[in-house]
Amino acid sequence: MNNLGDLEIFARVVAAGSMSSAGRELGLSPAVVSKRLRRLEDRLGTRLLQRTTRQISLTEAGHGFYERVLAILAGIEEAEAFVSRRSALARGTLKVSAPTSFGRMHIAPHINSFMLANPDLAVNLVLSDEFVDIVGDGYDVAIRIAELSDSSLVARKLAPVQRILCASPDYIERMGEPKKIGELDRHVCIASHNSEPWKIEGPDGALIYRPLGPLATNSSEVVRECVIGGVGIALRSTWDVGHELANGRLVRVLPDCEGSRNVAIHAVYASRRFLPAKIRVFIDFLAALFGPTPYWDLPKPQVADLAALRKNAVKQAEAASAAKATEHAASTRANGKATAAE
Repeated sequence: MNNLGDLEIFARVVAAGSMSSAGRELGLSPAVVSKRLRRLEDRLGTRLLQRTTRQISLTEAGHGFYERVLAILAGIEEAEAFVSRRSALARGTLKVSAPTSFGRMHIAPHINSFMLANPDLAVNLVLSDEFVDIVGDGYDVAIRIAELSDSSLVARKLAPVQRILCASPDYIERMGEPKKIGELDRHVCIASHNSEPWKIEGPDGALIYRPLGPLATNSSEVVRECVIGGVGIALRSTWDVGHELANGRLVRVLPDCEGSRNVAIHAVYASRRFLPAKIRVFIDFLAALFGPTPYWDLPKPQVADLAALRKNAVKQAEAASAAKATEHAASTRANGKATAAE
């Protein structure tokens, strides 16, 4: 890259007509410019410029060399512009992993708005409650609802998660309502057998509760249907049962207690360096759609029209993508100047 920097300095000196003018354009001192030109001529074994106290002029070899250098620099500029345009456009296939229920309820309904805004992009949405190997299985991004541990992956928080204890009115009428955590031992508690113990935060601080009950299942969706059907008490996210809480099919149990506040909805991807536009616009879209107070946690009279919400999310994602593209172009120009200064 030092050789390329020397070529750019040479071209700037010829165009500017003096070393001092070229140095000001490149942010270099005349001494550095002179040193780099001498290095270039030494490497080529020929003189390119005739220097006098008043002006500089091209030698015969310098003329031919200058024409070819201009072609080289123009080709590099065109190549960088091509890559910048491609990186600023969302194209190709976006492979996404998401939890089954969340993907069905809160990603799939918004896919149409996202794809209409990105017509050159195809989406492969894979729903699974298992943590996939993002790199090994070829995923661009995974949506994960968890307390994330340290890893080599990059995570961006999309929305908070509120988890509450709930049951159906029929169950409460039949079995009574627990008044404190210890009374859960006398109730049917429902959890999938591949889930972790309940992390509960309440008036007495944080505690771990291991739910026990006669129902065994590996499906979170089965747990959801069973708590709605009156089988027992479950710890559920409001994104999952908010509608049932609003229409009375479920009621909150132990309202002073909730699940760990460290759980959140994250977008997880392999690396933030040279992040493809297709990943960036998708994450920006979801972040704008969900936000710090996601639509499923808003009181029903305040819930915004979802079509307007999706439209606003598209606009915010497009604005964020444009800002990133501008930042990338500015970084490319700055890197070019830094290379010339080496």
